Amino acid sequence: MGMLRWIRKNLVVIAGLLTLAYMILPNIVVMVFSFNKPNGRFNYSWQRFSLDAWKDPCGVADMCESLSLSLQLAAWATIGALVLGTMIAFALVRYRFRARGAINSLIFLPMAMPEVVMAASLLTLFLNMGIELGFWTVLIAHIMFCLSFVVTAVKARVMSMDPRLEEAARDLYAGPAQTFLRVTLPIAAPGIAAGALLAFALSFDDFIITNFNAGPSTVTFPMFVWGSAQRGTPVQINVIGTAMFVLAVLMVVAGQIITNRRKKTATA
Repeated sequence: MGMLRWIRKNLVVIAGLLTLAYMILPNIVVMVFSFNKPNGRFNYSWQRFSLDAWKDPCGVADMCESLSLSLQLAAWATIGALVLGTMIAFALVRYRFRARGAINSLIFLPMAMPEVVMAASLLTLFLNMGIELGFWTVLIAHIMFCLSFVVTAVKARVMSMDPRLEEAARDLYAGPAQTFLRVTLPIAAPGIAAGALLAFALSFDDFIITNFNAGPSTVTFPMFVWGSAQRGTPVQINVIGTAMFVLAVLMVVAGQIITNRRKKTATA
């Protein structure tokens, strides 16, 4: 009875931990197999421990080039989606204009629409306009589908802002630029940062839309991984995946530490 009572009391915590373990398990598998040294081309079964892949992460031809291209696309797509998405979010929250409700609804379409539909639509648009497929078509496509996620993240933050803080700044003779830079932007910064991280991760990870709109010489890291899986999966792919996962975890932990310190400073 005591055990059942304890389980009922902590059921939500147990379910959360099990869900977290289920989500992290594939990343742990990737991490473990980054230290594997397979006998053949496929890195699907454990053979023996080795640091060879970590010593030479760019040992596979064209892999680091595809990784560099994915990072460039993700960086530029994040900047483009962040600038446009932040302005759209502020416009939707702060201003009243015609078709505002329709735009609010349309913002969610790219998130609800299957990726293959958006990919085919963008490809049709580029072909009809006579645009050559390559870096720029992929970048435009990435900005298009990242935009909705940025707008949603920033909009949620802007809606929770207290407009009286900006009014107080104006009462203290702060100009529009000063009010925005010293009051509005710092308050909206967490939402903007969340939108930026989400856009970067989505752009870096995308395969379907990229595969439709990329040119013959535009091979991103997800496309390289898919192509490699057809003829053999090099261990270096697991190394890159592990490095990206660890970097993401460190960023989340660092953000949490900074937030907790600010809360302690504010309450002190």
